[in-house]
Parts: sequence; C-alpha cells; structure tokens
Amino acid sequence: MLITSELGLFDCIQTETIVTRICNLFEFQPRKQSNEMKKVAECLYLNESSGTYFALVKRGGKQIRRSLKTQDRKLAERRLKEFRIQAGNLSKDPSDRRLKFGPLADRWFTAATVGNKPSTEKRTGDCVRNLKQAFGESSVASINRIQCENWAAMRSKEISARTFNYDLLTLKRIFKYAIETGIILSNPAETIKKLKESPKKMIIPTREEFAALIETLEARARRDARTRHAVELVKLLAYSGMRLNEGASLRWGDVNLDADTFTVTGGEKGTKNGEIRHVPIFGNLLTLLEELWKKRTREQGHPPKASDEVVKTKTARTALESACREAELPRFGHHDLRHYFASNSIESGVDFKTIAAWFGHKDGGLLISNVYGHLRKSHSHEMAKLVS
Repeated sequence: MLITSELGLFDCIQTETIVTRICNLFEFQPRKQSNEMKKVAECLYLNESSGTYFALVKRGGKQIRRSLKTQDRKLAERRLKEFRIQAGNLSKDPSDRRLKFGPLADRWFTAATVGNKPSTEKRTGDCVRNLKQAFGESSVASINRIQCENWAAMRSKEISARTFNYDLLTLKRIFKYAIETGIILSNPAETIKKLKESPKKMIIPTREEFAALIETLEARARRDARTRHAVELVKLLAYSGMRLNEGASLRWGDVNLDADTFTVTGGEKGTKNGEIRHVPIFGNLLTLLEELWKKRTREQGHPPKASDEVVKTKTARTALESACREAELPRFGHHDLRHYFASNSIESGVDFKTIAAWFGHKDGGLLISNVYGHLRKSHSHEMAKLVS
C-alpha cells in the first residue's frame, strides 16, 4: 500500500518511471563492479576485477597501455619486458604518429621494389593503389584489427582469392615496415588469413585439337591479315614451350640455327626466375624458324637483323578465342600451348628433369612430375597395348 500511495495510478505511469521511483523509494543503488588498476611493480598493473595484468609505459610523452593477457605474475613480467623493448623502438617524433597510410605505403613501395622485375613491381604497385583506397587517409597509428578485418571481409567478396592474397600480403608488409620504423607496435592485419585459392584447371590440347586450331587460325589469316602474326606466335609457343612473354620477346639474335639452339632471355621483363637459359631447337620449331626467316627476308628485301623480334605481336588472345569458338574447341590460352609442348615431350619419352631444364625450373623436374606425371602413366598404358 505504501508503494501505491506513493506512486499513484499505475496505468498512468510508464513502466520505466515506476522502476526508477521504486528504487529511489527504497534507496536502492545498483552495485558497481570494481574496475580499479592496482600498481604492483614498475609499469605493471593488475586489474583487480578480472585478475589480468596490464603494462603501462610512457614513450614520447604518451602513455601506452597494453593487456598482457595473463593472470600469472611471472608470465606477466616476462611479457612486460618484451613489451617495453617494443615500446622503446617507437619513434619519439609526434609527426610519425600522425603519418597517414598513403604516404607510408608509397615510402615502403619505393624501398621494397628496388631490383624487382617490372612485372613484380607493377603487381605490387596495383596492390598499393588498392590498399590506399581503403586506408590511405587514415593515420597508420589509428588503424586497428577490426578495421583490417572489415576491409578483408568486404574486399574478399569483390576480387579473386589470388588477388586478395596479394593485397593482404602487401598490407602485412606495409605494417611490418611501420613497426620497423617505429610508427606502431604491432601489426593489426597479422591475424587475417589468406583465402584458399582454387587451382586453375589445366587444359592440354590433344594433337588433333591443336591441328584443328592451327587450321582454323590459318583460314582466318587468309581472310584477315591481322591474324597472320597471331598464328606465328601460337606455333612458336607450342613448338618451344616458352611462356608468352618469353616467346614474344625472342629476337633473331637469340636464335643460332647453326648450333641448333635458342636463348630465352624474356626481353625487358626477363624470365620468371630471372635467369637466361639455352634450349635446343626442336624439329617443328626448326621448320617454323626457317620459314619465318625466309618470309621476313622476302618481305623486307634483306635478312632480319639480330635485334628484330621473331614474331611481330605480343599476344594472340583475341585470335585464339575466336578460333576456338569457330572450331568448337575448349577455350585454349597462351599457357595451354606450353602444356601442349610438355605433353608431346613426355609422350616422346623425354624425362622430367630435361623438360624442367627447358622450362627454366630449378627443382630438377619435381613440378613437371607433379603436374604431368599422369600423362606418362597414361601414355605407358597406351604403349603397353601395342605389345603382343
């Protein structure tokens, strides 16, 4: 009755107001949990509520607090020692704490890409530009793990796993650089994991499919002069096993018909492993090079110069796509022609180690064995059928 007389009619008062007045009437105050930090040693504090130890250090006039993530005093002391060393590496320059991600990323890029191949530098530059769109205007010191995780969640939906992993690796390397230069203490992207990349399905043209492809390309070349150089490039890649850049960069000075060898330099971009290799000229390749030499001599009125490129196009992508559609073939790309060369070599009895040397692999044929090993088994079974 005391409550009723004090509050009046319940139906005229909102529930929240009723609860508040009841608490006041009985002088009820909610109990607050203790969250006090107790100093137990130099730079070492104990949260009495949770029992967790914290580090509290000063650097450049700024207090830095960090949970040591333990309730064990001895372990806390060891982690405190490590933390004080890290904090001691922080820059005392206040402007470093205000440095934005964009300028830092540019500074890192300049230092990190010295001596890199142009293709590697371009790929890294693309990653830096992508990251600057997300973090460019934020100060490096203010970027935390949650921001990085949010970026990863959104970015992973927009691009392929391979591209995302390149961006993530670059992001981690930029933050590592920030740690080394004393701007931040820890890497906020460290816990983000790479995405699992689905291996690209390997397509190997059969001899019949390759013959149909060449026939279609040559027919198109008779109708469209622009396809002529594409046919030459396709044959060069299929008969040599070179990568696209290597084949497109091959010059007549790299070809020694007398010694039956050609030198793979990769041109300005270089080879994938950065090393020049010398490869024997194979039967179909020799025929192609002799035809092209005569053709260039006839077209130019004089033999090709050593600096002239063997083929006069950097890509056959459009011609390949059109020819595959017309001939109703799988969608073959430049690299599938390298697979074609490898499969033909295996069927001819060439060992994996030798093919690896021709391809510029340094693993003694392990990759060739893993990728094409099933071809040798299949070929072996086919050959076994011929034995009576």
